[in-house]
Amino acid sequence: MTYEQLADLARDAGFSNWAKLDVSTIDLKPEVRDMCAVNTCGMYNKRWSCPPGCGTLEECTQRLKEMTHGILVQTVGDVEDGFDIEAMVEIEANHKKHFAAMHEALLKLDIPILALGAGCCTKCKTCTYPDAPCRFPKEMVSSMEAYGMLVLEVCKANGLQYYYGSDKMAYNACFLVKD
Repeated sequence: MTYEQLADLARDAGFSNWAKLDVSTIDLKPEVRDMCAVNTCGMYNKRWSCPPGCGTLEECTQRLKEMTHGILVQTVGDVEDGFDIEAMVEIEANHKKHFAAMHEALLKLDIPILALGAGCCTKCKTCTYPDAPCRFPKEMVSSMEAYGMLVLEVCKANGLQYYYGSDKMAYNACFLVKD
């Protein structure tokens, strides 16, 4: 799958912006993973998609090395200020809708992909972690941060704007593929 084909899927899914993702620019950082362990979101050690369920940094690195190229995708929306929670929730919902549409399109192609979203996997109402294997391993989505990515750095390294000002909010994700 070419970058142009990925870009067509991103456009069709409704993302605001996208950029070619060079897998070699991704640096998984232990300090990002350490932020997950603080458990601010409440999902650490509760889902297969989140640390430690998604694997060690070494295991995540190995999965990344299997991919040849990818695309960064982004949904940007307007907020009144940093306290406009209603707008933020709406932008996040739109991002998840766009992400799900592109993920579904890629899954139908039956090619090796690694989809990394914003936030934890929400495929199942209740995750089987750690008592039973994931019910839908091909559809499970970890976040870029769960893998140890500092999203700002990945965006900068691949020419995708990250900050649009105090009146905008951006959600980021990526899809990696193997030829």
